[in-house]
Amino acid sequence: MRHHEAEPASEDDDFDRPSKSQKKRDSHDLQDLGEDLLTLPASRLEPLNLPEILLEAIRDAKKITAHEGRRRQMQYLGKLMRREDPEPIREAVAAFKLGHAQDSLALHQAERWRERLLGSDNELQVFIAEHTGTDVQQLRSLVRAARKDASAAPEQRSGRAFRELFQFIKSALLNKAQADE
Repeated sequence: MRHHEAEPASEDDDFDRPSKSQKKRDSHDLQDLGEDLLTLPASRLEPLNLPEILLEAIRDAKKITAHEGRRRQMQYLGKLMRREDPEPIREAVAAFKLGHAQDSLALHQAERWRERLLGSDNELQVFIAEHTGTDVQQLRSLVRAARKDASAAPEQRSGRAFRELFQFIKSALLNKAQADE
């Protein structure tokens, strides 16, 4: 009976190239990045200097509503993106998402200030102290009108004072943010 001895590892067994699983993960990552590209407006895509074929594939993908067609188009996008450097694209998508998050945060902050201002005169003084350069007379007038509107019966409310107060607060917060920069 012959025993087979283990053959010594040859140089061909080195794993210098990515595994099939790694290639698949990379492909899925590029496909996900392609999905993120679909969220960008055309004005954000232009500075990326993407090839026309990729831009056309993105425009086509935005139009496709059928599930299977969209899936195939996303695979095609992923394939096209293998030829491109993904880092600038990732940075552009991240910057766009961060901008949306900051906008949303600013709106929530303005809503909280509106509620605080309508709730207490002390909050009005805090707002005036934090936001120097604010037109105090206009702010007080808007708060008064919004409180009056809130005290009216629901069918008699216009909501206009709430919206105007919100816009005033939003612009004051924006002015303060620009001054802090």
